[in-house]
Amino acid sequence: MKQRVLHELDRIERQHKIRNLLAVESGSTAWGFASPDSDYDVRFIYAHERDWYLSVLDVRDVMEEMMPDRLDFSGWDLRKTLRLFSKCNLALNEWLGSPVVYTEALEFRHRLLKLIPCYFNPVRAVHHYRSMADRAITGNLVDGRIQIKMLFYVLRPLLACRWIQHTGTQPPTEFEELMTPAWVTTDERGWIANLLEQKSMANEAQPFHLDQRRADSIRSELDRYKSSSEPAATPSKSSTVELDQVFRDWIVQETTS
Repeated sequence: MKQRVLHELDRIERQHKIRNLLAVESGSTAWGFASPDSDYDVRFIYAHERDWYLSVLDVRDVMEEMMPDRLDFSGWDLRKTLRLFSKCNLALNEWLGSPVVYTEALEFRHRLLKLIPCYFNPVRAVHHYRSMADRAITGNLVDGRIQIKMLFYVLRPLLACRWIQHTGTQPPTEFEELMTPAWVTTDERGWIANLLEQKSMANEAQPFHLDQRRADSIRSELDRYKSSSEPAATPSKSSTVELDQVFRDWIVQETTS
């Protein structure tokens, strides 16, 4: 499948006359809890030639293609990427931390990873992850049953909230890393390890019984995070000097390569 992904990335690059700066796996495969029927969620960041940016009109700055074999491609233009990065876009930060990298331009990912602490907003991040977990459990837990995929869509952002509460930093992309700190109990680790084993062999829609004790505990924890994320979020870093330089550097590299 990796060779198929690389082939499609090369085709997209040639077809649209762009340069791929980073292409990674997102979603359950990157998080570490893919099911046999999980999609491949390929996310990429690309740059156009310099003159493409010298236009008085707004132009489309995303690319999306759904292909056979559960291949889902979605890409963002470099300028869009950096604008979202300056606002602490958590999905983008997770792309940068993905353990599955298909292709990357030298130093590009490393340079942005170093800048995440400069633009990370813990209040906004807790709100983002808490809201994600709350939607997943509220909309999918019925009579004590929930699809095993959606249960992980509750647990991952819940543990991300814990990570932020304890460290004030961007949570790791990989789910296993979210389980290792001391603030995850031995009981929780054992329970989740069993869930991971089940999910690795089950279709994503397989129903799972969530006992009342754990459901109540999850809801109680989400309520606590709600109070901590309700105040007006402090603004992200207002200066984009570093990101402006990243933009200029990679556009110049594109035109001179």
